[in-house]
Amino acid sequence: MSDFQSEKEVISGYHSALERASGDEISAVEERYAHPDYIWRGFHPFDEVDDPRRVAQRFWEPLKDCLTSLQRREDIFFAGENWLHKDGSVWVVSMGHLMGLFDKEWLGIRPTRKLAMLRYCAFYRILDGKIAESLMYFDLPHLMAQAGQSPFPTQTARHLVQPGPVTHCGLLFDPQPIQEGLKTRAAIDAMVSDLGQWNLGLPLEEELARTWHDDMLWWGPEGIGATYTIERYTKQHSGPFRAAFSDRSKTNHIARVAEGEFGAFAGWPNFTAKLTGPFMGMEPTGKIGEFRVIDVYRRRGDKLHENWIFIDLLHFWKMQGMDFQIA
Repeated sequence: MSDFQSEKEVISGYHSALERASGDEISAVEERYAHPDYIWRGFHPFDEVDDPRRVAQRFWEPLKDCLTSLQRREDIFFAGENWLHKDGSVWVVSMGHLMGLFDKEWLGIRPTRKLAMLRYCAFYRILDGKIAESLMYFDLPHLMAQAGQSPFPTQTARHLVQPGPVTHCGLLFDPQPIQEGLKTRAAIDAMVSDLGQWNLGLPLEEELARTWHDDMLWWGPEGIGATYTIERYTKQHSGPFRAAFSDRSKTNHIARVAEGEFGAFAGWPNFTAKLTGPFMGMEPTGKIGEFRVIDVYRRRGDKLHENWIFIDLLHFWKMQGMDFQIA
C-alpha cells in the first residue's frame, strides 16, 4: 500500500502556487495541476465545472480579488485510498479556513473591510501526478453571517467558531501507521452502517453510543451549528433533523478515505430526503432535497470523537423553492 506522500506533495505544491498567484496567474496554476479529465465540484452557486480555467475565472480569481491577502489556514491534511472502489484511487483531504480582508462584494455578500474566514474542505483525486477531480465545499452562509447577512432565522445548535482537532495533530504531512488508518476506516464504516438509514431500532442516544464517545464534538455548518456530547447532539441536531425528514434515500459517497486517526467521506449528493417537518426555522415543504456533504472525522481509540461537517444548505433550500440571492 502507498504511503500517499507523492499525492500529498502534489496538493501541497498546488496550494502554495495558488496562494502566490494573482490575476491571470491563477488560471495558469489551475491548468498546470489539472488532469486532462479534470472535474471540479463546488457548493451553490458554482456546481460542476470541467475546465480548470473556468474554475479560476469563476471561483478563485473573484474570491482572491474580494478577500484580499487571502491565506489558507489549514487544520487537517491527510490522504488515503478510496475504499469504496477497488480502482486504487487516492484522494487528498484538506480542511480549514480561507482567511482574508473582505474588501469587495462577492456573490452579493457585502464587504466588511474586516477580517473574514471562509470555512472549507476539499477532496482531491490524484491521477498521474495531477488533480483529476476536486470537491471544494465551503460555508457561504457563515461568510454571510460575518457580513451581517445571515440567511437563516435560527439554529438548533450554535455556530461560534470551527477549531481544528482538540489534539492539534491534524496535519499528516508524514506517513502514518497503516493499522491506524484501518481502525479509523472500521469506525467510520460502523457509524455509517448504524446511522445511515435511521432504522437500527434503538433509542437515538444508545444508537450513537455504539460508535461515538460520550464527549463527542460535532462541528456543524452555519444554520445548524455545533454541539457537544451525545446528549446535546441528540437534542440539538440529530433528533430534530430526523424528525424533520422522511423518505431518506440510501447513502451514496464518491469517496471514503482514512489515514492515521483521521478519515472523511464526500458525496454529490450523499443522500436525498423529503422535508416533512420544521427545519432550521423553516416550515415543511413536502419536497425532496439533496444533501451534498463532506464529513471529516477524528477517531479516539475505537470510537469517533470529533466531526466537521460541510453541507450545501443553499443548494438544499433552493430545491425547496427558496433563493437567497447568491449570485
